[in-house]
Amino acid sequence: MNLDELRQRLNALDRRLLELIAERQAASREIARVKRATGYPTRDYGREREVILAVRASAAELGVPADVAEAVMRLLIRSSLTTQEQASVAAGGAGSGQRALVIGGAGKIGGWFAQFLASQGFAVEVADPAGGAGALTDWRTSKLEHDFIVVATPLGATDAILRELAARRPRGVVFDVGSLKTPLRGGLAALREAGVRVSSIHPMFGPDTELLSGRHVIFIDLGAGDALERARALFAPTMVEQVVMSLDEHDRLIAYVLGLSHALNIAFFTALAGSGETAPRLVQMSSTTFDAQFDIAAKVAQESPELYFEIQRLNDYGAESLDALARAVESLRSAVHSGDQARFSALMRAGQEYTQGRRSVTQRRA
Repeated sequence: MNLDELRQRLNALDRRLLELIAERQAASREIARVKRATGYPTRDYGREREVILAVRASAAELGVPADVAEAVMRLLIRSSLTTQEQASVAAGGAGSGQRALVIGGAGKIGGWFAQFLASQGFAVEVADPAGGAGALTDWRTSKLEHDFIVVATPLGATDAILRELAARRPRGVVFDVGSLKTPLRGGLAALREAGVRVSSIHPMFGPDTELLSGRHVIFIDLGAGDALERARALFAPTMVEQVVMSLDEHDRLIAYVLGLSHALNIAFFTALAGSGETAPRLVQMSSTTFDAQFDIAAKVAQESPELYFEIQRLNDYGAESLDALARAVESLRSAVHSGDQARFSALMRAGQEYTQGRRSVTQRRA
């Protein structure tokens, strides 16, 4: 066969692969139906492990690199889980006959919630100054006769909106999706005092997320049990992991989960930018660790400076994590400059011990 014929053969094989993937997706939808009917959980980590081990064994027999076969199968499993989760959410029909208003629904996370609620059968109305097809430019013109009102506005504007909602006393469940909660304390309290069914949630994922398995949504317990349970029920058909905590606990932990990780990456690319070395030059001699860290830092650099500043500045507990980072850097710097290898090794051992817990959970799921 000449080169053109070989390429045509590859094209035909690619088509067959896509047809098989489509067939696998159809089977996944049927599996989702059977799981719903039998009450079987959508995700089965034990079954996934069996599939991966079987694929690696088959790869060895066929002369295919095991790592390549596993990577492809993990991608297919994730796609299958996404299909099953979306089918489960749609089949639940929890929003059938109900209405939802998403204030800030033209934004990224607001758009995610608008789509998520629509997939459950809610009649979704969007209110956003940016407008859009069928959207209200001002939520205040709404009669607020909705079963759910989601406030997905910039953090600096959210508290005032919550207070205005409290004054109007809507009948539906109201919740915000802010990354911080202490700046919203007044607005949330106003809603509670006005007798509004109010909750507060924090989706720990970005607006591009399709599969919620392995992701977390934090629910803030504000003492309104019915609102909390109704908000949690929205995510019941998904595989998301739900965590309930108090407002203050949330922001104290977020100071490390978001504040510290953001600050670390900002410091990383700031140090590189100030080094005088160009990124292409560094990439030419990069390591696995550098590449991984650079990729994360590059994503952080593309995020909203306004939002990231709010996460650092408006958190009542934000200084705690920044001070911890400063102490850690100084401890490392001191150990290296003084030639204290024992101290340096102690830092490494402490890190191994601390991170082992999370690694164990990840390995069990793999």
